[in-house]
Amino acid sequence: MSDDCDDYFTRSGIPIPNIPRCESEESGALSDPGEPPYTRGIHQSMYRGKIWTMRQYAGFSSANETNKRFKSLLEKGQSGLSVAFDLPTQLGLDSDDPMSLGEVGKVGVAIDSIEDMRKLFDGINTSSVSTSMTINAPASILLAMYVAVAEENGFDISKIRGTIQNDILKEYIARGTYVFPPEQSMRLITDVMSWCKKHTPNWNTISISGYHIREAGATAIQELAFTLSNALAYVGAAVDSGLDVDDFAPRLSFFFGCHNDFFEEIAKFRAARKLWFDLMTQRFSPKNPKSSILRFHTQTAGVTLTAQQPLNNIVRVSYQALSSVLGGTQSLHTNSFDEAIGLPTDESSTIALRTQQILANETGIPNVVDPMGGSWYVERLTNEIYDRSLSLIQEIDKMGGAQSAIEAGFQQRHLHESAWSEQVSQDNGEQLIVGINTASDVVGDEYLKGQKVDSTLSESQCNQLTSLRNNRNNERVIAALENVHTVALGDGNTMEAILEAVKAECTVGEIMDSLKNAFGTWVAPSGF
Repeated sequence: MSDDCDDYFTRSGIPIPNIPRCESEESGALSDPGEPPYTRGIHQSMYRGKIWTMRQYAGFSSANETNKRFKSLLEKGQSGLSVAFDLPTQLGLDSDDPMSLGEVGKVGVAIDSIEDMRKLFDGINTSSVSTSMTINAPASILLAMYVAVAEENGFDISKIRGTIQNDILKEYIARGTYVFPPEQSMRLITDVMSWCKKHTPNWNTISISGYHIREAGATAIQELAFTLSNALAYVGAAVDSGLDVDDFAPRLSFFFGCHNDFFEEIAKFRAARKLWFDLMTQRFSPKNPKSSILRFHTQTAGVTLTAQQPLNNIVRVSYQALSSVLGGTQSLHTNSFDEAIGLPTDESSTIALRTQQILANETGIPNVVDPMGGSWYVERLTNEIYDRSLSLIQEIDKMGGAQSAIEAGFQQRHLHESAWSEQVSQDNGEQLIVGINTASDVVGDEYLKGQKVDSTLSESQCNQLTSLRNNRNNERVIAALENVHTVALGDGNTMEAILEAVKAECTVGEIMDSLKNAFGTWVAPSGF
């Protein structure tokens, strides 16, 4: 162990080395944190220099209600915003669309037009707060609304910071909120990358997500392999569209889940950084070192939470958060204990945030850079996950890459098989879940109820849309929508056209319809 110490000590006064160094049979001499291949972390000082961003995912009911939750979380010490949209918004449907019936505001906030976006961020300085938006098929529309509102408020859009998920390939694999065929979806993504390079250089144009793949039943190895395979497809598409890899790759970010196998999750994160560095270096030869660094957000695993004995979920979330931090995450969302019952209440979301704050301020863990580095077991596990994930990526490569494999149902089939295997192991008692198949005789917590969405919200949103359409300049709307359609059929930048449509007060559904008329729609194979 190295003796080079800074001003960090244990509670007993023992100095903590700047960079713990040791050798193991599995790892040999480890490279330092902040140095390629970044197995030990992307920054030399990791959380000593900057604590991870506490970015709690929030959104429900109306823009006004979600705005109140955002302000509450910011007042309690949250350092970044993360927006959850309702299902109609995720599918690019307006609240008054017949397909939206019964879903408005249920699993996130309803956003129909720039008017809702204004309300969502009313009184929030978006020039100083980093905002993440979990949105995919209509990602460019929601980003355009965010940009337009920032401009209205006098902010310099070149300085706004945040992320749109914009990861459509995992929607075909695991989640289902896709609309357009894969080729046209990739066009929308590369258009956003190109536009943001010129106008919002601090914005992360895509967050390649393994979280939803994992929630759908993937193993840790499948989560890593499918996510990085998708990422390679995005990089390839962007390069093929004429972008230089260094124009966009430094702004790529990733999003992983963290499950209950404590050491496997730590090793997964460490393997992910090394694997991405190696893949990017070997396949795209970037000149900017930041182009091959894997930066990621983590969310604790919703699928592991139980409606039975829900207070146990506080413990599950705490262990998963600890694993995420030991694995070197850049930002973190901790789930609320009542999420298996309903939308999180203000109380439960506060406890989730406090979980992170206790971890950051009371445990001493942020003072140690990669404390697991050199552990015989963790290093061996890291190498094993690296090798098995790479093998699966190479199998996808032989099929023509992620998009071709998706069209053949390859990833979907893997998820079905692993999800079934997991369920069988729980049903026969091989995998124990407290409150489900062990220690399940304890009765309690029946009083817990999830947050309820106002039943009049749908009517309110529909009335607001009617008012918007009656009072806007509809000639300008028609012209803007025709321009979106024309650009989509041609080779112009769709993000430019969408931004103008948003400013003309076109709704999410109207813009999506213009794109559907140009691109068509698509149904992914199930994998069977």
